[in-house]
Amino acid sequence: MNFFLTVLDRFSQGEEPASMHRLLAICLTGALFLASVLPASAVTLLRDPDIEHALNQLAKPVLTAAGLSPARVRILVVQDRNMNAFVIDNNHIFIHSGMIMRLDDAAELQAVIAHEAAHLAHGHIARRMLNARVAKNVAGIGMALAAAAAASGSSEAATALGVGISSSASRVFMGHTRAEESSADQSAIRYMARAGVNPNGLVRVIEIFAGQELISAARQDPYARTHPMSRDRLRHANALADTYTKTNASDPKFDYWFSRAKGKLTAFLRSPKWTRSRAGDSAAPDIELMRRAISHHRDSNTAKAVAAMQKLLAAHPRDPFYHELYGQILMESRSTRAALTAYRNAVNLAPRDALILGSYGHALLAAGDSANALKTLEKSRASDGNNARVMRDLGQAYAKSGQMGMASLVTSERYALQGRMEDAGIHAKRASDLLPRGSTGWQRAQDVLLAAEAASKKRR
Repeated sequence: MNFFLTVLDRFSQGEEPASMHRLLAICLTGALFLASVLPASAVTLLRDPDIEHALNQLAKPVLTAAGLSPARVRILVVQDRNMNAFVIDNNHIFIHSGMIMRLDDAAELQAVIAHEAAHLAHGHIARRMLNARVAKNVAGIGMALAAAAAASGSSEAATALGVGISSSASRVFMGHTRAEESSADQSAIRYMARAGVNPNGLVRVIEIFAGQELISAARQDPYARTHPMSRDRLRHANALADTYTKTNASDPKFDYWFSRAKGKLTAFLRSPKWTRSRAGDSAAPDIELMRRAISHHRDSNTAKAVAAMQKLLAAHPRDPFYHELYGQILMESRSTRAALTAYRNAVNLAPRDALILGSYGHALLAAGDSANALKTLEKSRASDGNNARVMRDLGQAYAKSGQMGMASLVTSERYALQGRMEDAGIHAKRASDLLPRGSTGWQRAQDVLLAAEAASKKRR
């Protein structure tokens, strides 16, 4: 996976604005809320269509049991070896890669999702957002501007939350009370039982963190600091889980998706040698092949990686995510034409997946087909919006097609997405001069200019 820096967008309390103009206005008023929850250093999101699909499959029954819409609540992965999970708006659940890699089975990961879903269902975040707006002691507020109404990512991309604040301020927002934790535990167990997931998964997760209260805060995992633990909490969760009929058997479908998400994540984040030594532990032969292909690719052994992927695709020709992975391997091995075919197959199988579309658009641009790249990238951007790479590629595609005003506009939005508001203002001014006054593009440029001016005033 390649990594690109952006600022996570659309923290608009569940609203899905119909235009860029409205989105920017919402994000400006919500800047305090977003900035207040972020750690001092940049946070990186790992965007991969296969992993996100797998997490959505695990989350779907739990979210439904919680009365939440699986189509609306997205599960996103934060690249961080620490174990943590959190929610900061009503539409996203963030899980650290370290959490996924540490857990042993699907029920444990679904327990984490169920617990965070309970915070959403109980309105804990809505109250916390209100508190953040009026809190005088939340320091270091940064400008969080989501400048792309529908910028999308690719499996190779990541998103960085580039708003720096003090860690104490982030805990003010993200920290839950013991009462909230107890309430979320009880609801999570009910959701899991309703969804056919073993409630003991939550007990096992709590056991991992229960002893952390005995060590210094500096050595604790972030989850223990923002989700208060106690032996009483563990006892209560255990007692409640015992009230439901449990079985040691887990759903093979859940096991498969957990193994697939964890397998791909570890294949990219751990050493290739480590991956190959454990690939045989996968829940299915296709996952084992996928992990081996990634490990060979990361070792720059293209021949072995391609051979593994061809074997995998021969067995699973209708899997869009395996075609997308094949495209990534070929693209990063500088086989652009072959990558285009793989990405095209993926798009044909999953025509609405914004991450796959973003990868295909990038390949089209690299192959010199700027016209089709522009169409594909705009389609990706119209579907989802969390990635600076699509914005960068869009800017290049517009420039190559001679639309310099739109190229400047998209560049300004990309810089705003990255939190580089001074650069965003420069390019937005250029776009304003080139685009027809009053046009949609011109109005979007005005929004970026206003945001850049607001950011400048904050720095003074």
